[in-house]
Amino acid sequence: MQIQFIGLEKYDIEKLFKDVQTPCYILDEAAFIKNGEILKSLQEETGAKVLLAEKAFSNFTVFPLLSQYLAGTEASGLFEARLGHEEMPGKEVHVFSAAYGDKDFKEVLKYTDHIIFNSVYQLKKYGPMAKAAGKEIGLRINPECSTQEGHAIYDPCSPGSRLGVTREIFDLEMDPDTLSLLSGLHSHTLCEQDSDALAITVKAIKEKFGDILPKMKWINLGGGHHITRHDYNIPLLKKIILDLKKTYNLDVYLEPGEAVALNAGYLVTKILDIVRNSGHNIAILDMSAACHTPDVIEMPYMPPLLNSYPITNDKNTSTNGADSSELSESSAVSDPSVLSVSSPVNCPDPDAFTETMTDLFGDVFGDAINDIFGDDTDFSSSDSASSGSVSNNSASSSTSLVEHIYRLAGPSCLAGDVIGDYAFDHDLNRDELLVFGDMAIYSICKNNTFNGIPLPAIYLLKKDGTIELIKKFSYEDFKERLG
Repeated sequence: MQIQFIGLEKYDIEKLFKDVQTPCYILDEAAFIKNGEILKSLQEETGAKVLLAEKAFSNFTVFPLLSQYLAGTEASGLFEARLGHEEMPGKEVHVFSAAYGDKDFKEVLKYTDHIIFNSVYQLKKYGPMAKAAGKEIGLRINPECSTQEGHAIYDPCSPGSRLGVTREIFDLEMDPDTLSLLSGLHSHTLCEQDSDALAITVKAIKEKFGDILPKMKWINLGGGHHITRHDYNIPLLKKIILDLKKTYNLDVYLEPGEAVALNAGYLVTKILDIVRNSGHNIAILDMSAACHTPDVIEMPYMPPLLNSYPITNDKNTSTNGADSSELSESSAVSDPSVLSVSSPVNCPDPDAFTETMTDLFGDVFGDAINDIFGDDTDFSSSDSASSGSVSNNSASSSTSLVEHIYRLAGPSCLAGDVIGDYAFDHDLNRDELLVFGDMAIYSICKNNTFNGIPLPAIYLLKKDGTIELIKKFSYEDFKERLG
């Protein structure tokens, strides 16, 4: 069972989801509990405080559950701050915004405990008001230390970033009276990273702002920490936290979003139709990448899919004639669903498509695929891969896997509404259910109704195996947001 679907391994998927309305998101209560216990243990062993970053997950139905494990919430603006205040009562509410406006800031004061500013100017403008209201005040700093490669749009330390105050600007604009308003510093530089990247970042913070830290009460190390990922280095994270506490006598906050809801949700979708074009089998789903999983297009990435395998290549190249030796042998892992990259394969010629898939799967990923599809899968034959038709019956175990490559796409009019190319152990059928994994984070928060496509319903898979409808959307939800 792929890591993202461990919560489903004891269920018959067809029976479990037979009564749900597709497309739909399924929140996995047991997975939230598992993540919560890891985060609670971290806090107990280090004295750090962990907040839920609502930008990644804000389904408040499970906030009462999460409140048993977390210190509170972190908001990116007024509405999230109010949501945390109302739905996790008694817990801390922190807020950071790149800039506050007069009207919103007065409202923010009603709901928050900690207010973090993005510039010295805003700190000077609103800090005295926040201080008079009894709030803890922080300033976001930029240690100018990038630990990410690619996707600069998600890197707060990329050159020209609007996020955080560099030491140069700090020295130019800060004065003693303004500094006295501060009780903490905030730094958020990571994205889906391990604690080794945090160690590099903290070293940079010490080098850039080490003289300021002793004057502070707390430091907030932001989000992007994949703490609940199966291979995350928690001992190193504990060491970093304890060192900061000992060296500077600081309280330490972490505000992950993904770690709270990592692998704690699914998106169940149904195949509406199967079409063929230029050697591609294309399954049209009732879910849309553009509407229901926007990060698939924005980042881009290919989400894990139950009982399937993503066919991927470098976003700027075609795999026509690709040499499998260019792919790292370390990619042949027992959980191939973790291998998600940027774009689907582009093989316009059916014969080239077949040869490429045989090379990729037979020579490099054979062992990993057998973990999913079984040892009887035959990678040696590719004679029938360009047959030109899609069978509605499951293929026999002796049929080559390369026959079962499908491009999964949405129903919208956007030509690029494509999730990517995936391999299956059988021919797909119309009305068949597919289940995407790790869908609690960002997908629900960022979905939209482009093309008038309805929002997916939201269900809760309770730890006893029952499914409860949380929210169902209608035409009115589409219409009323527009006028």
